[in-house]
Amino acid sequence: MNWNKLTQPGQIQEIKALSEEKPVFIFKHSSRCSISSMSLDRLLRKWKDSDAEKVTPYFLDLIASRDLSDLVAKEFRIPHESPQLLLIKNGEVVYDNSHFEISYADLMGKI
Repeated sequence: MNWNKLTQPGQIQEIKALSEEKPVFIFKHSSRCSISSMSLDRLLRKWKDSDAEKVTPYFLDLIASRDLSDLVAKEFRIPHESPQLLLIKNGEVVYDNSHFEISYADLMGKI
């Protein structure tokens, strides 16, 4: 998967704008959490290169950017969780799940 790294606050507005044309998802990951690692692995194992035509993936490293994660929660009016997957369409979160509830099938079904 070719991740776009979410590292700067200004990217949140860019993601909202991009999502007007094509859905965007943000995967919030903590490298200190085994559940987060398992959720990420499950997502990566199912991802197909052709999925990039349907949705743009962003990766947020929670250890490096916890303040940015809090800003994402505030901007999209969703509580922070870790791990967490957010699907954004037309500037709004249309799918939000965390931990073992993160599902590739559910994600792709919402696109």
